[in-house]
Amino acid sequence: MKKIGIFYGSSTGVTADVAQLIAKDLGVADVDIHDVAKSSPSDVAQYDVLVLGSSTWGAGDLQDDWYDFIDGLEALDLKGKEIAIFGCGDESMSDTFCGAVGEIYKRLQGTGAKFIAPFDASVYTFDESPAFIDGVYVGLLLDEVNHPELSDERIKEWTDKIKSEI
Repeated sequence: MKKIGIFYGSSTGVTADVAQLIAKDLGVADVDIHDVAKSSPSDVAQYDVLVLGSSTWGAGDLQDDWYDFIDGLEALDLKGKEIAIFGCGDESMSDTFCGAVGEIYKRLQGTGAKFIAPFDASVYTFDESPAFIDGVYVGLLLDEVNHPELSDERIKEWTDKIKSEI
């Protein structure tokens, strides 16, 4: 059984709550759920699968606590690890919806990790997303602002996909 660690950044608590829901569906213990503001990039070493989550701010930016953490992750050799990404956004930010998901994906390309669990986002209405790369949404995109009613089912389908891929 592969060991899963969840790492998230959350300013308002929404992404933290989503991380808890994902953990429940994946059977991840509380001790394996990490707020990046209180974590070190080296904390990922003990995990085979990294589930990384961020809310999106401004013009498609990462949540503030992510910047130092992702700088450290970029410097690590993550070969042999699998990464699944989730993010919270607001579809009314129509040109940058869940941009943080795309940012994490792009920033970690050089680490040797394998990315898993792309997930369709066509249930939302927006013009563009930096998380749409090479014809796929590179992670789970959620809109807790406008469509919280969609989140539970989307999380369940995504976590089932992760389980089938690892």
